[in-house]
Amino acid sequence: MEEKLLLIDGNSILNRAFYGLPEMTNSQGLHTNAVLGFLNIMFKFLEEEHPTHLAVAFDLKAPTFRHKMFADYKGTRKGMPDELAEQVPVIKEVLKAMDIPMMMQEGYEADDLLGTMSVIGESQGYEVKIISGDRDLLQLATDKVQIRIPKTKMSGTIVEDYYAADVMEKYQVTPKEFIDVKALMGDASDNIPGIPGIGEKTATKLIKEFHSIENAYEHIEEVKPNRAKNNLQEYYEQGVMSKELAAIKLDCPVEIKLEDAKIQNIYTQEAYQLLKKLEFKSILKRFDGDDPDEFQLETETIHDLIRAEEIFAQAADREQIGISIYEENDRFWAGLSVEGQQIYLLPAEGFITKEFLLDQISRLYVSVESVGMMETKEYLGELKIKEETPSVFDISLAAYLINPLKSTYEYDDIARDYLSLMIPSRKELLDKKKPMAGEDGLTEEGRKILGMEAYVSRTSIVPLSRRLAELGMMDLYRNIEIPTMFALYDMEERGIHVDRQALKDYGDQLIGRIEELQNMIYQEAGEEFNINSPKQLGIVLFEHMKLEGGKKTKTGYSTSVDVLEKIEHLYPIIPMILEYRQLTKLKSTYADGLANFIREDERIHGKFNQTITATGRISSTEPNLQNIPVRMDLGRQIRKVFLPEKGYIFLDADYSQIELRVLAHLSKDEKLIHAYQENQDIHARTASEVFGIPMDQVTSAQRRDAKAVNFGIIYGLSAFGLSQDLKITRKQAQDYIDKYFATYPKVKEYLDREVEKGKTDGFVETMFHRRRPIPELKSKNFAQRNFGERVAMNSPIQGTAADIIKIAMVRVNVKLKEKNMKSRLILQIHDELLIEAWMEELDEVKEILKTEMMHAADLEIPLEIDINTGSSWYEAK
Repeated sequence: MEEKLLLIDGNSILNRAFYGLPEMTNSQGLHTNAVLGFLNIMFKFLEEEHPTHLAVAFDLKAPTFRHKMFADYKGTRKGMPDELAEQVPVIKEVLKAMDIPMMMQEGYEADDLLGTMSVIGESQGYEVKIISGDRDLLQLATDKVQIRIPKTKMSGTIVEDYYAADVMEKYQVTPKEFIDVKALMGDASDNIPGIPGIGEKTATKLIKEFHSIENAYEHIEEVKPNRAKNNLQEYYEQGVMSKELAAIKLDCPVEIKLEDAKIQNIYTQEAYQLLKKLEFKSILKRFDGDDPDEFQLETETIHDLIRAEEIFAQAADREQIGISIYEENDRFWAGLSVEGQQIYLLPAEGFITKEFLLDQISRLYVSVESVGMMETKEYLGELKIKEETPSVFDISLAAYLINPLKSTYEYDDIARDYLSLMIPSRKELLDKKKPMAGEDGLTEEGRKILGMEAYVSRTSIVPLSRRLAELGMMDLYRNIEIPTMFALYDMEERGIHVDRQALKDYGDQLIGRIEELQNMIYQEAGEEFNINSPKQLGIVLFEHMKLEGGKKTKTGYSTSVDVLEKIEHLYPIIPMILEYRQLTKLKSTYADGLANFIREDERIHGKFNQTITATGRISSTEPNLQNIPVRMDLGRQIRKVFLPEKGYIFLDADYSQIELRVLAHLSKDEKLIHAYQENQDIHARTASEVFGIPMDQVTSAQRRDAKAVNFGIIYGLSAFGLSQDLKITRKQAQDYIDKYFATYPKVKEYLDREVEKGKTDGFVETMFHRRRPIPELKSKNFAQRNFGERVAMNSPIQGTAADIIKIAMVRVNVKLKEKNMKSRLILQIHDELLIEAWMEELDEVKEILKTEMMHAADLEIPLEIDINTGSSWYEAK
């Protein structure tokens, strides 16, 4: 078997992995994306190449250079981001645990060590492969040394491979001549100065002709063009120095020998334990054998009714239990965790019916102190439990409150974060070949999932409760989030009635206007083209029509909303295009999309999600009913297809300026509080103060501008952003903001205080102690920090408003149910509640809305609501 040496450029591949994978951390907060990406790339090449020998090279620290000027160049490289820097020692620790030798030498770069080792390997008859993202290493290519450069593209990772002949074919020079090309053209990223005025094309042409900088200089009169000749003559010494900088050393005193690089067993127990701490489940699968620490459950499937009754009786005596449920078609299974690692799986079969299981589980909610479960909302109807049941403990909801920035709150996430357990996820266990259940019942994977979900639901109750209490969020969890879960379930079950024919008519109306706009756009452009193609649209607007404001990118001209809105007032075609886009989206998303969600009862039963947004707001999916357009009339008209059933009327209650009122309360600004207490028009009042005119002289345009400032302040809007919104200069916008803060000085103090709190504590919180972590405030990236500052200003305000609407929603829903009214809460849209009210109960429902919404929170100023009725959602809104 031929000996094959695989050399990896550690810093380059780690860097590529860091930028190629999204930011990720383990449960201890350690960044891990670069380490995971590095290992994935390493294993990819190990599987492809089957090398006999392997070594990884790293830069140890800044090298010492022979040339006195070198430090002025390579010594000025930018430092790596903190998130990457913290992963360098981690990957080294992993490689050490895998017994993979690392080459690090003081005074030498990784390139030099790779070059030297490749020469040693080739001289001893090895086939050598070098993995790097750095093209500088192409100078090392020979007939036996191949440079492999992984590149990440939209379709996945592809690899460019270069032997000496490949370098010649691609760059028209030999690998050694490649050094001279780089020396001539320079490289800003590597701080190689090169020779001014000589770019890649000229450098390649010169070296192709003269083969080296020195030879080109000796034939200086033959060098063309004249600019290159003159610059080469003037900067020759700099060029020679650049060549020395660009050249990789091939004779470093490498400390490891080839035999040290022979691959032994890299799947060591030490490596396994380390990768477990890093929580790399996908990598752990590569290790053979059983992990002595691997988590195992003892599972018993119960088929006997008497045995099932015994187990439920045993569970009723416990303080905490965990429940999991899985339903598929007409089949039903329950998982029960009572103590230890014992799991009982109860399939609904024979005398153990689904009704029996649901009844027994419902009884446990009465007798047990805490019943842990995931996605409890999905089973509230079948389990017959009420809002006030104190034993309800939804572990996903608790984990969300503790850290609302996570993307998922699955059983394996919670086990990792709160139980220090590494267990396989649902996604890892299941695929098309391994479903949850088969003809014979639950598959092995299905049994594992149901068991682990029940076990984690029980054992995480205590650590989750402890953490909620430590963060001061137990009241928020018990008194707002759990009751909200019940209200959302009720709204999902009730749904909202839709008129199918009205929806079709609306779609036809859109088609008519879309075709009209299309013809107008063609006429204005003077040609027909695909308006939906950004590339074609960009060419038509900025090349054929020669409109100003075009921004060219790698894929063509940008035709984003931001770009088009800036020139909307200059060219008649732009408003047409913007309207066309809005209407085509309305057509696909609503006119066509909504029809797919109408059930047999002629109602849409959307999903309301409680664990998605970082601010605590509810989100709506399947379909998104919170995102019904309101800015354009044709968009608003979609609400005409939502109708109450016969005998009912829609009642819409909307909080008036709730976020501004929350800002007044939190900032304690006397002037803002006074304006609300006096029931003044807050936008007119702000316009009066900012523009220095009496309130009765404020124009509608000035009030509109003041409104933009009022709401912009809440969202941390900059002078640039405000200038874009109001189409004024940045100086004018800054002047508006300065005057606003001079008018309401305590608002500025409050916002600054929240930003400082975010920087110091790492989070901000709402009036009800909902926390919003802001890791962006510690970023070295200016844009990220800036985003973090806006989040710090906005989250306490938006989050408090979200908490208030949840309290109101819960109270209204409970009151309607307590009074056994026919009227029902059917939608929550940010600051708005929609009731399908029984006509005879209308006045009483109005009073309930006023009472519960206006008294949902005790603020320095009153909460106000606007109530409207209508025979469609459009009329009510």
